Amino acid sequence: MHTDPIYRPRKRLFIGVLLFACLLVLVVAFLVWWIPSVGLANIHPSLPLLFGSILGAVVLTTLGGLTLLILTLLTGRDFFFSDYMRGIVIKYLFPAIIALGRCCGLDRDTLQQSFIALNNQLVRARKLRVPADKTLILLPHCIQMFDCEIKITGDVNKCVRCGKCDISGLAQLAEEFGIPIAVATGGTLARKIIVERRPRFILAVACERDLTSGIRDSYPLPVVGVLNRRPHGPCFNTMIVLNEVRQVLKEHVLPPKT
Repeated sequence: MHTDPIYRPRKRLFIGVLLFACLLVLVVAFLVWWIPSVGLANIHPSLPLLFGSILGAVVLTTLGGLTLLILTLLTGRDFFFSDYMRGIVIKYLFPAIIALGRCCGLDRDTLQQSFIALNNQLVRARKLRVPADKTLILLPHCIQMFDCEIKITGDVNKCVRCGKCDISGLAQLAEEFGIPIAVATGGTLARKIIVERRPRFILAVACERDLTSGIRDSYPLPVVGVLNRRPHGPCFNTMIVLNEVRQVLKEHVLPPKT
């Protein structure tokens, strides 16, 4: 198993795109106000002012929300709206940021890494502490060695813990914390596991694409995503930094009762 230094996707890219989005909001708002105001003034002199006031209120609300989001990311503090803001990010901002990033030529995987980091920061800002039996560690099947004869999908306890892949370390960590652990072969099975287990907090390990879709599908359930490593390519004998998983569990899971 790997004990590399903990890796965290940088949030600066997402923050930079958010700031650019703020600038676009201001520019578009000005154009939306200025263009019709030329014609509105001919109808009644006060209409441009009324229209500008309504538009200004919308712009200030939007910019205020983005500012709170950026402050939460920069400081790690909960500004009372972190869960609400997480919903805004997942439902609306992320698709818009992806589209904007593609227009600017930004790499999709890099944007998804930033989104995962942003989501993790918002979850951490809530200072959640969840009982172990209400927590779930959700893993992709590619963590297991491809040629292993023991298929653990559905029951990780079948693992003989030979140490050839990171499943053994993750299973031991789950046992240490008393946390249920499951392996999913895809999004459909992952959703089925979540419905059956009904956790209050999920630590999910996967690639950028699967983590992004999983976080969005699971909302409003809090999910912290941990990126796997793919030295042999995608979906084949992937790896995990065990210390990164341990740190997330120590931060959000209550210690077992003695």
